[in-house]
Amino acid sequence: MQLISRRSRLAGEVLIPASKSHTIRAVAIAALAEGLSLIRNPLWSGDAEAAVRSYRALGAQLDTSDPALWKVSGIGGRIAPCEEMIDVGNSGTTLRIAMGSAALASEGQPTTFTGDEQIRSRPVGPLLKALSDLGASCESLEGNGKAPVRIAGSLKGGTTSIEAKTSQYLTSLLMCAPLAAGDTEIDVTLLNEPGYVHMTLDWLDKQGILYEHENMRRFRVQGRQLYKPFDLPVPADFSSATFFLCAAALFGDEVVLTGLDFADSQPDKAVVEYLRSMGANITIDADGITVQAAPLHGVEIDMNATPDALPAMAVTAAFAEGTTRLVNVGQARVKETDRITCMAQELEKLNGKVEELPDGLIVHGSSLRVAPVHGRDDHRIVMALALAGLGLDEPITIETAQAMAVTFPDFVTLMQSLGADMQLIN
Repeated sequence: MQLISRRSRLAGEVLIPASKSHTIRAVAIAALAEGLSLIRNPLWSGDAEAAVRSYRALGAQLDTSDPALWKVSGIGGRIAPCEEMIDVGNSGTTLRIAMGSAALASEGQPTTFTGDEQIRSRPVGPLLKALSDLGASCESLEGNGKAPVRIAGSLKGGTTSIEAKTSQYLTSLLMCAPLAAGDTEIDVTLLNEPGYVHMTLDWLDKQGILYEHENMRRFRVQGRQLYKPFDLPVPADFSSATFFLCAAALFGDEVVLTGLDFADSQPDKAVVEYLRSMGANITIDADGITVQAAPLHGVEIDMNATPDALPAMAVTAAFAEGTTRLVNVGQARVKETDRITCMAQELEKLNGKVEELPDGLIVHGSSLRVAPVHGRDDHRIVMALALAGLGLDEPITIETAQAMAVTFPDFVTLMQSLGADMQLIN
């Protein structure tokens, strides 16, 4: 599928859809709880579908017939190993969290997970080792520390350490440890993207789960706890909002983003301040976030907490005056793609002047010009390149646009509602 994006000015109001990260956490906790949970306003996307499919396979009953209200009958932590291999598609969040859940099965009862080509290239070795330290039996079937993986119980608790180059490793441990047979201590030797762990802790707090931590570097989680059924809405997604914030900062007459809650712990809310530091005209009030285009200038941004925002910020920086440094985000190399290299290469096709760093990008303000570009089957790269098309003299064509369905199937429709001249072609 191709996405064609043309020069446009944006105006109007857009309601940001629900958070992928929160939706998957909600599905996992509801599935592990005892009783009926109600998940209101979930996100239906490829990643969310992978989570639903995975937890059904582990024994939970999930009724997703009403897109606004999912009903989940949980299994009380009693995992039913799946005889067939569970395919998580493109969802790294689902894979890592479900690996921890599968470790709660009875001893010797295995579950096997796989995913698409991108998932099978992403490391999970540190999580396999940590779960093994805590009593589970874990194996990378190809011996390379990546999926496909086989996870068998039983999680007993104990002591482990984790180098969380992705926060998903620590999130997985924190979500399964309360249901282990004993207490768990986790020494965190590295933690990227701490905001996503805060999101996980917010869910544990709502559940009344008992744990302690020392500056997010050492966690103690009491075992033999239970998750409780709940009735909660899913917050709107700041990661999805990033594309609208950047687009409006560059090409917006007046764009209002609604539904977002700055009290939520999602780290990508920091994009508002990134853009303000570049000169963006952004105001926040009870009605939403209002953005009007303004001349932007280069700055240095530490993006360790927000790797998902790297593609959109790289495009934004290409339209800004001067030089922008996007640094301390080396984990962006092991997302769906190596987003550092991929964004450098795609922007260079558009006549962008970009330098790769080991942990980021240096982007110089450039006179971009049209060329065919490739989304690399990465949803965030596709959407970021679509932003570039809004400011070019000729239409830009982006390959692998179908990847947007992983997290944001309504991206084009919502952009069109603001006046963006975008078109999908099968």
